[in-house]
Order: sequence, then C-alpha cells, then structure tokens
Amino acid sequence: MAFYGQAVGLKTHIWANNTRSILLLAGFPVLLVVILYGLQLVLMGFGVIPSSGGELGDDMALAASMLGWTVPTALGIAAIWFAISYFGSQAMIDAMTGAKKVERRDEPELYNLLENLSISRGMRTPTLRIIERPELNAYASGLHEGRYSVTVTRGLMGALDRDEMEAVLAHELTHVINKDVRTMVIASIFAGIISVMAELVFRGLFYSRGGRGGNNKNAGPLILIGLAIAVIGFVLAAVIRMMLSRTREYVADAGAAELTKNPDAMISALRKVSGQSKLEAPDELRGMFLDNQEKGAGFAGLFATHPPIEKRIDALVRFAGGRDLPPVEPRTAPSTSVPPTY
Repeated sequence: MAFYGQAVGLKTHIWANNTRSILLLAGFPVLLVVILYGLQLVLMGFGVIPSSGGELGDDMALAASMLGWTVPTALGIAAIWFAISYFGSQAMIDAMTGAKKVERRDEPELYNLLENLSISRGMRTPTLRIIERPELNAYASGLHEGRYSVTVTRGLMGALDRDEMEAVLAHELTHVINKDVRTMVIASIFAGIISVMAELVFRGLFYSRGGRGGNNKNAGPLILIGLAIAVIGFVLAAVIRMMLSRTREYVADAGAAELTKNPDAMISALRKVSGQSKLEAPDELRGMFLDNQEKGAGFAGLFATHPPIEKRIDALVRFAGGRDLPPVEPRTAPSTSVPPTY
C-alpha cells in the first residue's frame, strides 16, 4: 500500500509539473506581443513611426492596430532563429562547453550504463559526450531522435559511484524522454527574441534627441509607457524561462527515481554535486545543466535556473520514497582519462 501511494504521488508530481511547464511556455508568445507593443509606442514617441495626430488614447490604439503585421514578422524571425538552432545548436553548445563526442570503445562502462537505460525505455541511445573539466555537472541536448546527446564532466565521473552515475544519466535521459531539451530550446528562442525586442526599445532612446518626436504632443507619455511595458515584459520573460527550467528539474529527478528504482542514488548524487557544479557557460545553456546554483535569495531567487538542492532532495523523499542519508565527500576527479570501474 505504501509503494502504491508513493507511485501515485510521483505520477501526480510529474503531471503537475508538466502542466505548469505548458502554461509557462504559453506565456512567451503573449509577452512577445506585449513587448512589441511597447517597442511601437517608443518608436511612435520618437517619431520613427507615424502617430495618429490625436490624443494619447488614439496613438495607443494605432500602435495596437500595427500588431497585425508586426507579430507575424516577429514570428517569422523566430522561425528563422529556430532553423539556425535546429541545424547548429549542438555544434554551438560543444564550442561553448568544450564537450567532445566519445564512442563505446573510449568509455565502455559509462556508455553501457547509458545504453542500458535507453534500451529499458525502447529508445535509441543518445550520443555520449564528455567535458574534460573538474566541475561536477551534466546536461542533455538535441531536438529530435538521432540528435539527442547526454554530456557529463570528467569531474562528475570521478566523484560518483556506479549507482549515482546511473541516476544522473537517468535524470538526463528523462529530459530527452519528456522532450525537455526541445522545450528549453523553444524557450531560449522566444527569450532571445524578447531580449532583442527589449534592447530595441532601449536603443530607440538614441534614435532621437527630441527633434523627431517634437511634433507629437504625446511623445513623452508614449515613450514612458512603452519603456515601462518593455521592462515589465523583459523581466517576466526572464522569470518564466527560469521557472520553466526549475520545474523541469523536479520532473527529471522524479523520472530518474522511476527509471532506476533507486531514489537514494539520485539523492546521494545531488549531495555530491552540491557546491561543485559551477561550469562557465551562457545563461541559456546553464538552464539545461544538472545543477546551476547561484547565490541569492528572495527577489534574486526568481532568476535562479534551478531549485535549491535541498528542495529537490525533499521532493525525492516525499514523492519517490527516497532516504536522505548523511552526505559523503566526493572523491577527487582522476588526473587521467581512465574512468572508474562501474
């Protein structure tokens, strides 16, 4: 009965997080429209685009009517951006992290762990990549079957035992199974476009020193309203992207426990990774990492890409029946390329 209750709790936890992710992802197109509107108000205030010549409300209504062609244009740009990411994302990620593709003959024990987990789910084994760095981290990447990859650092390989490494690989494989990697790419695309739009709003301040907007009596209010909309939209877009990453980590932890039937190993791995995961990379990529803890609490915590390790462990204890055993000090990463025996 206890096992049944844990299983039901785990499935409910996964379902709730998946639902939350869908709702968060749906917020990006809405924010894109809002920021476009703010951009148009600013440009109208500067006189870059024509105004209605009437009252403030008339100008705002005119800017809203322009969304009929500016929104499709922005979505077209998003499509081009996505196409570039689709064909070149892995090469860009490898260049930013220094990850190198390895074959079974290079890392047989690690490869076999990943392959066995993949076979258990009836899926093609993702490409295995390793980063020759001492930090303890991992991530999954790719957009569709045949392009998925799981990457781990050399430091992680040296610090975790076989069961813990299997749990981490299962965590990353869950991201692949749940199409999290695709979700994060889409979120990054929208976030990138929103960042560009917000930057255009601020750059618009330099388009005119007052001369262009001098004939518009609503110039001041339009610029102030547009800037306020852009700032709010940009901040909300950043928060949504971070929240999306955080909720995905809870689901992947739960998926690892379900896949390996060993939540204790996932908890132990998180304990060892805690405080040892800092790996330099762009913000969009760090959101895909196994862990990315930044200092800060309260309001600053809204921009954290990952939930605190303690909360992740608590979720594994509550929903997956794991035990939070005393932490074990991680072993020093090996100085050679020979991995530990799994």
